[in-house]
Formats: sequence, C-alpha cells, structure tokens
Amino acid sequence: MLNKSQRKTFEKIFEGLLFSSSTVTSITVIFIIIFLFSEGIGLFNSKPIEKEYFIALNETNPVKDISPSDIDLIFNQDVTNWSKLGGKNDSIILFTLNNITDYIPEDSLGVNLEFLPAQINKFISSNTGVIAYFPDEYKPEKFDAFILPVGNVKVSEFLKGKNWYPTNQPAAQLGILPLILGTLWVSFGAILIALPLGLATAIYLAEVADMRLRNILKPLIELLAGIPSVVYGFFGLVVIVPLVQKTFGLAVGETALVGSIILGIMALPTIITITEDSIRATPRSQKEASLALGASRWQTMVRVIIPYSKSGIAAAIILGIGRAVGETMAVLMVTGNASVIPHSFLQPVRTIPATIAAELGEAPAGGLHFKALFALGIVLFIITFGINLTVEIIKSRTKRA
Repeated sequence: MLNKSQRKTFEKIFEGLLFSSSTVTSITVIFIIIFLFSEGIGLFNSKPIEKEYFIALNETNPVKDISPSDIDLIFNQDVTNWSKLGGKNDSIILFTLNNITDYIPEDSLGVNLEFLPAQINKFISSNTGVIAYFPDEYKPEKFDAFILPVGNVKVSEFLKGKNWYPTNQPAAQLGILPLILGTLWVSFGAILIALPLGLATAIYLAEVADMRLRNILKPLIELLAGIPSVVYGFFGLVVIVPLVQKTFGLAVGETALVGSIILGIMALPTIITITEDSIRATPRSQKEASLALGASRWQTMVRVIIPYSKSGIAAAIILGIGRAVGETMAVLMVTGNASVIPHSFLQPVRTIPATIAAELGEAPAGGLHFKALFALGIVLFIITFGINLTVEIIKSRTKRA
C-alpha cells in the first residue's frame, strides 16, 4: 500500500501526464490548422499563369485586359477573333514554343535558340493579332510589345468560378463553386437518408426491441462502423451504381444519388449508436412518471424521452454530418467526379474531399495547383466548422427553451 505522500506524488505525476497529453494534442491541432491556412492563403498571392512565363500582345492591340477564363478560351481556340473580346476585327494568332516553327524558320532561331528573343520581338511587333506565351528567359531586353498584366487569383473568382482546371496552360481555371455545391448536395442527400433511419432504429433498439434482439442487432450495427470506406465504395460501384443506372435509364450510374446512399449507410452506425445510448440514458423515473399520468408508450417516447435525449441526438447529427462531408474514398468511387454544378441527384458530381484525394499526389509542392488544393481544404474546414457551430447554437437555444 502507498502512504499518503507517495499517493500525492503519484497523483501529481498522473495529472502532469494528462495535462501534457491534452497540451500536445491541442498544440498539434493548432499547428495543423495554421499549416493548412498558411499554404492555402498563399494561393491568393499567386498568379494563375505558370511562374516565370509571360503573355504578350502587339502594342497596337486595343485589348489590354484579359481574364484567365478568356485566356483559356483563346488558347483552346474557342475564341478566334479579337472582336469577341472588345478588340478589332482581327484573327487571333497563337504564338508559343510548340508552334514557333510554323511562323519562324528553324534555322533563324540559332543552334542554342540564341536568336529566339529577337525573333519573338520581331514577330509580335509585325502581327497585330498575335498573342504570345513564352518563358521569361526568352523575353527580349528591348521588347516592342505589350506584356499582359495578369493579376493574382481573387477570392471571389475562386469561390464563384464555375470551372476547375488547375493544370490548364497558360492560365489555370480555379473556380470551386461546382465542388462546393457537389459536396453540399451529396452530404444533404446522405443526411436525408441517414437521420430518419438512424433515429427510428435507435428508438426501436432502446425502447421497443427486447433485450435478446438488441444484444444481437447493436453489435452488428457497430460492426458497420469498422468497415473501410473503400469497401463501401466498391459495394456501391458494383451493386448500387448499376441498379440506379438501370432504374432511371441513365447513361452512367455514378451520380450524386449513389454517393448520398453510400454516405447515408456509412453515417448510420454513428447516428444509431450515439442516439440509442442517449435515449437509454433517460432516467427511468421520468418514463414511469409519464406513464403514471396516463401517457401512452409512444407519447412518452415523443414528449419525454426524445426531448430529454436531444443533446445526444444533436451530437449524433454533428458526427453524422461530419462523416458525410469529410468522406473521401467512397465518394471518389461512385459519384462520377464531374466538376459541374449539380441540378439533380441523378447527375455526376465532384466533392471537395474527393478532389483533394485525387489530385494532391500529382500537384508539385509549392505550386499553384498545390496551393489551390490547400485552399480547398480551408473551404472544407470552414463548411464543417459552420455546420458544427450551427448545430451547437440550435442545441443551446433548445436547452434554454
């Protein structure tokens, strides 16, 4: 047996370990958030064109400001005349390293391209419709051309843009509105499926099912939480996708509906377990008092048990929504990964977590694409934080009421 002084020493050591553990955990979380924001915010100090490149126009061209989306249209040859951009009725001439020999003889460039800057300057100054895209190393010292000013990526364009093409050349398209809407669309559908089913199942297990049946069903439901998300995704891809495609006569079955169904199934164990534990925590005296006053079993459930358990139910909702919003692999496999604004659950969509998971491995560290994916992480963090905060506010108001 420990004496009094030894017991106090042991308690202090134990308290110190608990304090150290909580401090290290808190600091780690804070550093992760700081790292996320520091990498993501850097996107808005970057230009949408590749580093150490320039875009130049003929000095007489009246067009002096071109948005990244218009640059993309020009180089994809969807826009071929300057008049569509407010300029003269003049054909657009694309001039890059890839097609330079179409306009300048190869022997005029020099063995080591030493004459290339002079030839670039000569070609641009003599062609009013040209738009040139070259590395800075080939920019002439005396340049008789207009260097197109390309501003930094704007927050408004990032959030409201409808095109997500982060690797486009010469100008990346970094609009994440389809990704935000795809994330919310799939998550909303998952919650519509999971919440009623989860709440009904939890009430049945806690108040209706006999003990023998409950002891069988609850472990089975909790076992679902341990299934890897890739298994859910494979199940959805093999079973649910063909079923949805056949039922609705679709060209492809990978849709927001399948993503919502899979996420709803994945969120069910969390919602059921927490809600059922919360319902069972209702004091027996309150149930018996309700029944003694003449309330039926179902009236007691609705008017006594569920109101008493609302805090636990709210926690289940938070965790369920968090599971739906942040899920990656299963959604990546079954939603079609189409970066388009959804108008129906029967359309392919792309979510923020799936985009980060699919593209981060191919994004050069520190590059524009890399920073854009971290900025997506910030948006996902804000969405999740906002959902949790909203539920907490609703829960606190309900308590006061």
